[in-house]
Amino acid sequence: MIWLSPAYPVGGYSYSHGLEWVVEAGKVTDAHTLGSWIEDLLVHGAGRSDLIFLAEAWRAAAAGDSAALEGVAELAAAFAPSAERRLETLAQGTAFLAATRAAWDAPELERLAAGAGEVAYPVAVGICAAAHGLPLVETAHAFAQAFAANLVSAGVRLIPLGQSDGLRVLARLEPLIARLLPPALAAGLDDLGGAALAADIASMRHETQYTRLFRS
Repeated sequence: MIWLSPAYPVGGYSYSHGLEWVVEAGKVTDAHTLGSWIEDLLVHGAGRSDLIFLAEAWRAAAAGDSAALEGVAELAAAFAPSAERRLETLAQGTAFLAATRAAWDAPELERLAAGAGEVAYPVAVGICAAAHGLPLVETAHAFAQAFAANLVSAGVRLIPLGQSDGLRVLARLEPLIARLLPPALAAGLDDLGGAALAADIASMRHETQYTRLFRS
């Protein structure tokens, strides 16, 4: 829970996952539309894909399969549909690994840091969790909750919304996250894919947005 709290130094507050452009375009204007947008990301976008990457990284690290882990890491980095989304996942993943090694280091993490440069966020979380014997289901649940919470926080600042509206959106998303976990964790790399095209386009258009508070 410490690793996936807003206080963990990965810089999550500086990324909106394309939401900033969507708000600017008038597509997300209130708590209801914010909740719907995040629901689609969880079910059809990076929310689901990142859970698969996290699980596959966890399994490869737990099994000591360095070749499989390298393949997961490469695919996760390549899966980002835009420059800003790639920055979002690689910067946070690399920061997560560095912060975790500073306080909870392990031989497995030392070997990873020695042999790798940047690493995608879900892969870093999966590796660190496996290295410390943390259970996959609980780790993935916390990761998905943190993903949703960061987007809600961005929406509260951008739309803007009150804190109570932000909490209502989180409460709305909570049962969806619980339902999403079993099929996502049962999936494999061959099941990867998404249909959140509007979010992908939003992240590309954000690159040239005139006024920006967020990095993605």
